[in-house]
Order: sequence, then structure tokens, then C-alpha cells
Amino acid sequence: MRLATLTSGGDCPGLNAVIRSIVRTANTEYGSTVVGYQDGWVGLLEDRRVDLYDDEEVDRILLRGGTILGTGRLHPDKFKAGIDTVKNNLQDAGIDALIPIGGEGTLKGAKWLADNGVPVVGVPKTIDNDVSGTDYTFGFDTAVSVATDAIDRLHTTAESHDRVMIVEVMGRNVGWIALHAGMAGGAHYTVIPEVPFNIEEITKAMQRRFQLGEKYGIIVVAEGAVPEEGTMEMSVGDVDQFGHTTFTGIGQQIGDEIKRRIGQDVRTTVLGHIQRGGTPTAYDRVLATRYGAHAARAAHEQTFGSCVALNGEDIVTITLEEAIGDLKVVPVQRYENARSLFG
Repeated sequence: MRLATLTSGGDCPGLNAVIRSIVRTANTEYGSTVVGYQDGWVGLLEDRRVDLYDDEEVDRILLRGGTILGTGRLHPDKFKAGIDTVKNNLQDAGIDALIPIGGEGTLKGAKWLADNGVPVVGVPKTIDNDVSGTDYTFGFDTAVSVATDAIDRLHTTAESHDRVMIVEVMGRNVGWIALHAGMAGGAHYTVIPEVPFNIEEITKAMQRRFQLGEKYGIIVVAEGAVPEEGTMEMSVGDVDQFGHTTFTGIGQQIGDEIKRRIGQDVRTTVLGHIQRGGTPTAYDRVLATRYGAHAARAAHEQTFGSCVALNGEDIVTITLEEAIGDLKVVPVQRYENARSLFG
């Protein structure tokens, strides 16, 4: 059997671990070969492929962040218009099954290919942990670890200077990174997209800390957080070609408002793509490796139109339709339970 794989969407710690696992499992267990398409769906459309061998070079990529295949985004309309090209390229390369690795958008593309007769097994990837049908996605643990380390460091400098420090983390639509990093780092307030914030409530929480002699505060804010209607004026960015709103720095805007209201020094740190880069944690390496091995086996078993997923301690296959269901958001009750840690 001859498999193909690609990585699409944002880069993510653990992608190389998946690629390595697909190659080694296919070769060792089935004697199969693997091709990698470069730069995601674009590489598939342009037939830019490389052979992936079970050798020292592939073995060592387990330790590396990013992806050796490169990644990128392609507008859905351009992708759909190229279906005949995709099929021809796969046929010319002798590909029996395609294993795309990516988040919600990539898995939607995989579902569309499957609906059009392409044998596909998906692998979920996103630091946001928002893919439906799986308990965790690889990359999430690394992102939370990076954010937590930043919060740990900001505690000491905030306390030394009697400041409020705001840490803006990734999370366009969901607040999993913010919630977990905020809890792990002992933040005094956490703001997530699922629950619109009240600036007055945040301000009072920080004010109480200074009144009680704490002299500093740490606030974690997900980049996609929004205020309760009518509670705070907020600048809004443009919309890009993929329908995503361009962020205008919610952390800084919250910080400016807090400073205006309580007169304390407020500083904002935006972690941005630091959360995506670097070496994956041990947990993410293991999860990504298990995903890759299971995807290779599912392809050989011809379990097409599926996606691998973590269910408790087990790696299972679910349908691509399940994987692209509603985004896995933070349950409001879980956030409300965390409120006891605020202040």
C-alpha cells in the first residue's frame, strides 16, 4: 500500500511526531511506503511531493516542533475547484489513502474529499483543543505549558513592581488554553470567548487585591474574548479572506481600561505564536505518535472517511462528520466553577 500525508493550517508542536509515526508504522507493520505533500493542500494541488523513508532523518524529527512538510491555508473555493487535479495527482502518485493532519478547516476539507470518493483518514491537530469528538488534540499541552511558564515568570515581576500584568494567549473561539494556563499559573482572573466579560467586575477584582495588600494581579485573556454588550467600547478589526476577524489586541484594551479606572501600572504581554513553536512536551509527543500509528493502521484497514480521536485512554476512530461537528467549547459551568479561584 502507498500512503500520502500532509499538514495543513497553523503549525503545531507534535506534527513531526505524527509524520514519523505514520512512516514507521506503515513501513514496519505493513511494508508500505509513504509520500508527503508539501505546504498542505496547496502542495497536493501542485503535486509537490517527497518520499518519506523510515530512516535516521525521519526518526529524529520526533524532537522538533513545526512540520518538515511545511503548512499553509487554501481558500475552500480554490480547493473545491481543484478536485479533479487532486484526484489525478493522487492517482499518478499511486496513492491508496491520504492522511491529512489538521484542525477544523483541514478536517472539513478531508470530509469533502471523502464525499468525493477520495480514501481519507484524518488526524486532528490544534493547540486550541477545539476539535469535536476527541478529548484532547496534540499541541494543546505544549501551548498550555508555554503559557503557564510565562505566567509563572510574570508573577515575580508583577509583584516586584506593584503591577497588574495581562497575558494574552491564543484562542479565537474557545478558551481552553486560557482556562488551563490560568488555573495552572495561579492567575487572578481569566477571560475566555465563551463568556463575555464585564470590565467592571475585572476592575473590582484587581482593586480589591491592592486594597488587601496583595499589590499585584495577573489576568489571562484569550485573544477572542469579547465584553458584555454595552459594558466597554472595543475596536474591531477587518475580516480576512477566510472569514476570520483580525484581532486588535483585546489584552491591551482591557489593560488600558483597568489603568484608567484604578490608576495602577498595567502591562500587557501577548504570547502569540510563541505558543505554537518549539519542542513538543512529552505528552504531546506520545499523543501525536499514537495518533499517527492509529491513522496508518486505519488506512490499511480501509476505515476511510474517518478521523482518529482520543476517548479516555484509548485511541479510536470516529467519522469525519463527528470531527467537524460543533466546536468543542469550554462548558460555561466549568468556567463558573473556576471563578472561586479569581481575585
